[in-house]
Parts: sequence; C-alpha cells; structure tokens
Amino acid sequence: MDHQHTALYIDGCWQELADEEPIAVVSPTTEQQIGSVPRAGTRDVDTAVAAARRALRSPRWSAIGAAGRAQILLRLADELEANAAERAALTTIQNGMPIAVAAAAEGAAPVAILRYYATLATEVPVEEHRARIGGGGQTIVRREPIGVVAAIVPWNYPQALTMFQLAPALAAGCTVVLKPAPQTTLDALELAACAQRAGLPPGVLNVVTGAGDIGEYLVSHPGVHKVAFTGSTATGRLIGELCGRLVRPVTLELGGKSAAIVLDDADLASTVASLASVSLLNNGQTCHLSTRILAPRSRHDEVLDALAAMASTLTVGDPLDPSTHIGPLVSDRQRQRVESYIQMGKDAGAVLAAGGGRGKQDAGWFVQPTVFGGVDNSSRIAREEIFGPVLAVIPYTSVDEAVALANDSEYGLGGTIWTSDTDKALEIARRVETGSVGVNFYELDLGAPFGGVKASGLGRELGPEGLAAYYQLKSIYLR
Repeated sequence: MDHQHTALYIDGCWQELADEEPIAVVSPTTEQQIGSVPRAGTRDVDTAVAAARRALRSPRWSAIGAAGRAQILLRLADELEANAAERAALTTIQNGMPIAVAAAAEGAAPVAILRYYATLATEVPVEEHRARIGGGGQTIVRREPIGVVAAIVPWNYPQALTMFQLAPALAAGCTVVLKPAPQTTLDALELAACAQRAGLPPGVLNVVTGAGDIGEYLVSHPGVHKVAFTGSTATGRLIGELCGRLVRPVTLELGGKSAAIVLDDADLASTVASLASVSLLNNGQTCHLSTRILAPRSRHDEVLDALAAMASTLTVGDPLDPSTHIGPLVSDRQRQRVESYIQMGKDAGAVLAAGGGRGKQDAGWFVQPTVFGGVDNSSRIAREEIFGPVLAVIPYTSVDEAVALANDSEYGLGGTIWTSDTDKALEIARRVETGSVGVNFYELDLGAPFGGVKASGLGRELGPEGLAAYYQLKSIYLR
C-alpha cells in the first residue's frame, strides 16, 4: 500500500496541498520513514470549517432526519468492516500497537460504535411535548444538532477514539472537522476514503493535519460550535481555558493514573493474569490503565513477585506479529519520557522487580514492561501519568487506607478492584472517586458513559450521554 499522500479530504473531495512541508510518518518499530501526508495550513482549516458550515445547512444532510443519517452511518460501518484488517495494520505501523489489540480496538470497535449510534439516533425523539408547570399550555423541547464540531484525537487509539466523537456527532446531525495526531494520520485519511465511498455528503467530514498550532487554530475558529478533545491533561487544560473564554461547549477526555485495589482475598494468579492487559494494554499507552497496584501490606512481596514474573513472560517485539504482547512506544520522545520516569523510580529507592531497560531489539523505541515495588504514593511514578509499560506496587494496611490512596490523585478516570467478594467490591467501588471502575476486569461498555473526574476531564463519551453532548436544546412555549 502506498503511504505517500499529497491531498487532504475536505468538502467531499481530495484537495492537493503544496504550501507546507509534509508530515513524515515514521515507524516506531524500524525508526524509518514509511510515508508522508500533507501538512494543513490555516487557510486549509478555514476551507474545512466553511465546508462543514455549508454542509450543516445543506438539505442533503439537514433534511434527511435521524433515519437518513442512520442509513449513511450504517453504510460507513460496512465500509469500515470491509477493510478492518487494513485499518488495524495502519494503526500498528504508525504507533506500535500490538496487532492483536489493534484488530479489536481499531478494526472492530469503530464499526460497533457506528452501528450503536445509528440505532440510538433513531430512538431519540426530536421533540418532546411537556405540560407547563404552574399554568396551562405546553412546552415543546426540541433537540437540534449543536453545529460544527472540532474533533481532535490522539495517537494511542486513533480510530476508536475518533469514532467516540465522530459517530455521535454525525448521528445527532452535526458536521465535523477532524484533526488527527501527527503520528497517526494514515488511518485518518483511510477513514475519509471510507466515508467518501459510503456517500457521506460533502463537508460533513473534513480532515486537516498538523501539530499543536493547527489544533489551536481549529479550536479557536469562529466557525466552530463545539470542541471534542482526547489527549493529555496539560493540553486539555489549555483547550478548556480557551473554550471557556469563547463560551464554547467542550468535551475533554484526558489523562489518568488509575488504581487497582487488590484485596487480601483476591486470587492472585487470575488477578495478575488479568492485570497484564488491564495495566499494560497497548504498551502502557492507554489513559485508563490501572498502573498503581495497591496491595495489602501483608501480601506486598507476593503481589510484586507475581507481577514481575508476569511482566517478564510478556513477548516484546514486532507489533505486527500476533504473538507480541508489548510493541514499541510511539516515538523516541515518548521512550525518553518513560525512561526518565524509570530513573525517577530508581532514584526514589523503589524496588525494581522487572524490566527497566530497552530489551534486545536492534531498532525501535522499545521499553521492557517494568515493575516497581515498595512505592510511596507521594512519589512521582505514583502521581504522574507515565504513559508507558511501568507499574508501581503500593502497600496499604486497611481497606480504608486503600480507598484513600486510590483517591489521593489529581486524576479520576478508571480503576479496578480485585476480590472474591463482589458485594465488598461494589461497596469499595462506590467510594472511589473516578469515572469508571471494573470489578475483577476492566472493559469499556459502548452503552455506558465513559469519562473522568478531577483532572481526567469534562463530560462523557459513549452511551446515550455521548449522543446528548452533540445536541442543543430549544424550548418552545405554547399557551
């Protein structure tokens, strides 16, 4: 497949760009360039937003109703399903995601999300009639699309997280200007090609590329009505501040430093086997991972040894090999960041029980799955999001202390509880300050809201709540 692109998808067609230096696409496995895509300028963003605004009012989109939009979304889902393996591989060669993970997260999940929202949109009434409180007559509460959405997605799950935003936005009748991360642009252009084949009207989806400057320009563009951002908390704070000044609705799905509370009655073998994915999924580059492992003080060494043994058995290597558990990190910069945290852990006196190095690969931005023990919850490796395959085992004395440690974080996105007593787990889950908690496993539910509290974000994605975020409400009063 040719990975050299010279055009972006804007206003329903492929528009050549020649003014800016292209963005190089580099393999994290070989460290070699494998392609290039155009780099959008501010004029291209202007063109894309203008196209989205025209499409918002076009009868081809605005007049077809939820049923018509659902048909288009289902055709897009069919197109994505037809090339699911190709799209999964595109993600893998760009960000190092193990292909077994990519097949589910990048291949199948976007299809399922589209079909879910296509169905849901037809079940939500456009108008509701309510009796007026305290007087005669009625009020009609009307749902209308919020408008042009600036969708900014990260590199770790580019297809899935794009669909978290794109599917409900389109289902609600919005139009979208999508800006993918510079590291993962090939899959975004393939998504655009699928949208074109599915018959999405011109301007409903537009793709612009670039770095943070283009993202900032898009977020602040006067033609945008709502912003949806998934990425780091640091960038999310800047976007939230900008949207606050503009009084512009924004959804922020940000970072995490989730805790896995291992209770004293947990079956250690099954717990540790599950933590291989719950804590290390996608090479540790997942926002909701349970990377703080809270273990009873009496079982700390046992838990640490079991996690170290698990980490040491994971296959590190070519992410296109289905047997690989841990692929390379997305970039050399990301590897340097992760390695700096590993050094912090050593300097703080934590026990390095597994990993800590780069492994035996001749090339690629690899980091071995790394496990620290005896970690204090106040240390930087326990408080800051590392976004790599690094786990910190933190001892606790009582369940109350475990809950306090879990809550002693600026983040609140995910979390897990491991025990043989489900009732006890539910009691603890209700006390943990976070947006989602898994009991003896962790997996997102398309039908339930996902998002964070505290520094982990604003708003919710997935479920009916994810669709509601793309409507604006109008009340029409009748006597």
